[in-house]
Amino acid sequence: MGRGPGGTAHTMTGTYHRGLHRFAVATACATFLLVIAGGLVTSTGSGLAVPDWPLSYGQVMPPMVGGILYEHGHRMVATLVGCLTVVLCAWTWRREERRWVRFLALAALLAVILQGVLGGLTVLYLLPTPVSVAHATLAQSFFSLTILIALVTSRTWLERSALPVPVAPLTRALALAAAAAVFLQLVIGAWMRHSDAGLAIPDFPLTYGALLPPADADGLARVNMERSTDYDLPPVSAAQIWIHFAHRLGALLAGAAVIACGVHILRTYRSERSLREPAIVEVMLVLVQILLGALTVWTGKGVQVATAHVATGALLLGSCVLLAARALGLAPARERLGTGNVIAEPARP
Repeated sequence: MGRGPGGTAHTMTGTYHRGLHRFAVATACATFLLVIAGGLVTSTGSGLAVPDWPLSYGQVMPPMVGGILYEHGHRMVATLVGCLTVVLCAWTWRREERRWVRFLALAALLAVILQGVLGGLTVLYLLPTPVSVAHATLAQSFFSLTILIALVTSRTWLERSALPVPVAPLTRALALAAAAAVFLQLVIGAWMRHSDAGLAIPDFPLTYGALLPPADADGLARVNMERSTDYDLPPVSAAQIWIHFAHRLGALLAGAAVIACGVHILRTYRSERSLREPAIVEVMLVLVQILLGALTVWTGKGVQVATAHVATGALLLGSCVLLAARALGLAPARERLGTGNVIAEPARP
């Protein structure tokens, strides 16, 4: 690796810009804070604490009290992230040699602009479920995108892209499946939160003491009576119950996909740090996420627990995206080195 001025270093696959990478990491960290701020808004029910947009009660800085603290605070963090993304995109287009990385930064800029528009529409149209779900889903996607930019601008990415580490199609398929399953689960989770279905099933792991939700009108009437007498909760519709139940089923499927991917990598790539470490992280995060989901129900959607559940979901998706990117990013390097062959799975020890 050759070193240049201003924190740059040249590798076989590109130039490492230390300042750009560190700024990308800072943007990803700020975006994670934005996810937490958004989680606090939904967990505290403060989505309409400020009913106008883009100003707050016609002011740039309203009194930060009650729900205004969460909603306007969320807007302030969103503004910071938007500014950071503008700078990141401009910096990337100025210094980055790889065209696909420049377009990745442009995609992040377009995503943050769209995210701001969706946030405004959510307020102006009084929290419509489809817009709110799109807003929450895009937030998770944008966070993963900032992680990806931080990854591909890192020195480690550039160095390992030139190393002959064999990664088989099965490994890449499992990593992609885990990331896709977690993403779909987060979409269902956003649908559940914005449909007021977070406590549509107030017990866990069973569903009103049974394995399956009620399937007829009599069963729905029974559980609504139980909600009133045993849990002091308002009645819910069958749709809300089944949305909540779908989220629980999705947790099982996503958890199984993540654990299967993690076990495969830990059994097959124990000596490959770039794959081993994110595999360990995502398995640990999925177990924590399942526990937080249970605690969210058991605490009646406690603010801290529910917000931690949202934040951990973002970290889980980010770790899955990072692992999938590393698994995919190693294969093209073999082609650049001139092998031109399908890479076989390394032998297990």
